Amino acid sequence: MDVHDTGTSMSIKELETAIMRLSVREVSELTVWLIEYHQQLWDKQIEEDLESGQLDALLDEVEREYEAGTAKPL
Repeated sequence: MDVHDTGTSMSIKELETAIMRLSVREVSELTVWLIEYHQQLWDKQIEEDLESGQLDALLDEVEREYEAGTAKPL
C-alpha cells in the first residue's frame, strides 16, 4: 500500500470501535500491518529529511566523530 493512500476518512473513535469488533486473529493481522505501515512512514520521513538537508548537520557531526575515532559502535 502506498503511504499516501488515505481511503475513507474515519475518526479515531470510529476506528477504535471497529477494532474492538475484530477477532483476536484480525487484531494480530492489523497489528502486523500497522507496524509495517509505520515503518514505511518512518522511512519516507527519513528520505524527505535527507533530501531537504535537515540531517546534514547531524551527519557532519557523525562524520567528525568517526574520523576522530570517538564514535562508538551501536
